[in-house]
Amino acid sequence: MAVDYAVIVVYLAGMLAMGWWGMRRARSKSEFLVAGRRLGPWMYSGTMAAIVLGGASTIGGVGLGYRHGLSGAWMVFTIGLGLLALSVFFSARIARLKVYTVSEMLDLRYGGRAGVISGIVMWAYTLMLAVTSTIAYATIFDVLFDLNRTVAIILGGTIVVAYSTLGGMWSITLTDMVQFVVKTIGVLLLLLPIAVVKAGGFSEMRAKLPDEYFAPFGIGGETIFTYVLIYTFGMLIGQDIWQRVFTARGDKVARWGGTVAGTYCLVYALAGAVIGTAAKALYPDLGSADDAFATIVKDELPIGVRGLVLAAALAAVMSTSSGALIACATVANNDIWSRLRRAGRGGGDGTGDGHGAGGGDAQRDEVRGNRLFILIMGVAVIAIAIALNNVVEALTVAYNLLVGGLLVPILGGLLWRRGTVYGALAAVIVGGGAVVGLMAAYGILATEPIYYGLLSSLAAYVIVSLVTRPTDEAVLAVWRRRLAGQEGEEGAVASAGEGAVPVV
Repeated sequence: MAVDYAVIVVYLAGMLAMGWWGMRRARSKSEFLVAGRRLGPWMYSGTMAAIVLGGASTIGGVGLGYRHGLSGAWMVFTIGLGLLALSVFFSARIARLKVYTVSEMLDLRYGGRAGVISGIVMWAYTLMLAVTSTIAYATIFDVLFDLNRTVAIILGGTIVVAYSTLGGMWSITLTDMVQFVVKTIGVLLLLLPIAVVKAGGFSEMRAKLPDEYFAPFGIGGETIFTYVLIYTFGMLIGQDIWQRVFTARGDKVARWGGTVAGTYCLVYALAGAVIGTAAKALYPDLGSADDAFATIVKDELPIGVRGLVLAAALAAVMSTSSGALIACATVANNDIWSRLRRAGRGGGDGTGDGHGAGGGDAQRDEVRGNRLFILIMGVAVIAIAIALNNVVEALTVAYNLLVGGLLVPILGGLLWRRGTVYGALAAVIVGGGAVVGLMAAYGILATEPIYYGLLSSLAAYVIVSLVTRPTDEAVLAVWRRRLAGQEGEEGAVASAGEGAVPVV
């Protein structure tokens, strides 16, 4: 295992080095939170694919393939469909808004007063996403070094918190690009063909496994529909995904770069399912389907390759974890703490306008503030990850709240002019409340909470919007100018510094 250990150690050291390098570039709020809004198509595509394809998509995707065969690809496939829909239909408009958070977009569209409530819902989602990603370190480091669960979580979490705190989105972008390359080589180019060959090829796999393992809808229509509601719609509105859209250099980068990333996700989904199916043919009696990835890596891959594939799994977990962490800290600082602090000083509700602070000292103060929040949230994530037992239930609660509470007001704001701030608040409160109540009644993992939560949120949004005064025309005029790219964050591109060039 010495060669495998060396590969992993070099990879982890490289992540920390990129965090240090990113710290030298993150000199303004825009640079720290959204990489100066100047990523080109290749960097944008790679980092977007990296953040959406995490441990659940890699280790969990292989596990679903082990349990259901090729139809186990549907979970990751719906993630790819969501990213494609976001990129084709919404990303250009989102990028032109020049905001930092989803709640700022809601305030801009509805004229304020929706930020703190929506921020709390989004913060809970990003926190749980970061926690569940951090817990996945335990599985990988147990395979690598036979480490205690708590030690593994602290080790993996500390590395992610360190490079994220140092350089913010610049560090995360650089590390995600490396992680994208490692995942592509490790999973698609190495593990996939080796697993199929070791299982005897598709003909041998078909001979050993039931026919339903090769049926495209074997996992069940209701399960696929639930995946669409949770993951496809979740991709449309998550802060972690939007914050990556904000890094795009322009409309075309956001649209076409995201389309490439979404297509990559579809390929990755099928690869995970095939690997899981091969693992089922090789090891039909594993105690847990989630052990399929680690088992086939340990037993079937040669020295060196094994280390690279485990580094790929680690890359998948780290990319999602770091993206969720900076999203969580951004929401906590900009949407909750800053607004409450301004309200306490009598400064109103503190609606976000997306403008960066002027002056070098003010910019450095904002960077220090956001860096501090990443550190605080990172420590909290590690502590919760150590204490938490049921990861699936925690993530389900987060996604149900996100989609049930925020999908309707966000998409309604983008698509329906008549939507009002009171309709948006009603949708968040009624949809979120319905989801919580139905989870208590039917169980956290039931499908009814997300179905009826979405319907109640939609009904509240439409009814309350129609019976309240339309949004002020001056607010809508500002909104239209921002959507058209005629007004936005001052110096969003120029903040990169004199002589800076777009990143490709």
